Amino acid sequence: MKYQKIREIVVEAAKKSNALGLIHGTSGNISMRDEKDDVVAITPSGVEYETMTAEDICLVDLNGNMIEGKYKPSSETPMHTAIMRARPDVKAVVHTHSLFATVMSMKGKNLPTATVPSNMYYPIPTTDCFALPGSEELADSAVRAIGKEGDVTLLKNHGLIATGGDMDAAMTCAVYTEECAQVAYYAIAAGFDEFIPEESALAIHAAAKGGGAV
Repeated sequence: MKYQKIREIVVEAAKKSNALGLIHGTSGNISMRDEKDDVVAITPSGVEYETMTAEDICLVDLNGNMIEGKYKPSSETPMHTAIMRARPDVKAVVHTHSLFATVMSMKGKNLPTATVPSNMYYPIPTTDCFALPGSEELADSAVRAIGKEGDVTLLKNHGLIATGGDMDAAMTCAVYTEECAQVAYYAIAAGFDEFIPEESALAIHAAAKGGGAV
C-alpha cells in the first residue's frame, strides 16, 4: 500500500479524536502530508472512525485531485490542501466540530486567553464569515485567518481547524484550543472575564515558539 505510514498516522489520530469527543460519527476530518512528496493522506467522506482502517484513507495531491482510494476523500479536502499550499511548514491538519470551539466561534472574535496551554497559539482568531462546508470560500477564509505563522483558527459557526509540523503537534493544538474554548465559555457564563493578560499570552507564545516549556 502506498504511503502506508502517513495513512496509519491519520487513522490513529482520527480514532483518538473520536475517543476524546473532538469528533463524532463521520464529522471532522484529518490529513497529513508526506515529508518528501506533495501527497496528502486524508480521511474519507462518510466512513465511521471507529471502523476506519489505513486502507480506507484517501490520497490526494496538493490541489485535491484524487490519487488513490476506494472512497471519496473528505468534503473538506479543499480547506486542508489550501492550507498546505499556503504553508509548506504544515504537515498535518486536524478539523473538528468540537462543542465548545463551535459555540465560541459564534462570537466572531478571537478566542479569550483563558488557559495557559492555549496561549502557545496566541492569538486564536475566528474566520471573518460563515462559509459553506467544502467550499473554496471556507478554504480561503481559513487560510487568511491562520496566516503565515498561525497554528489554529475557529471556523465561524462551524468548529476549528488546527495545524502542525507533525500530527502530534496538530492534535495537541486542537485539544488545547477546545479546552480553552470550554474554560472561556464557563467563565463567561459565570460572569468572569479576567483572562490572562495579553502581554503574558504573548510571552507564553514566544516561549513556545522558541522551544521553551509552557
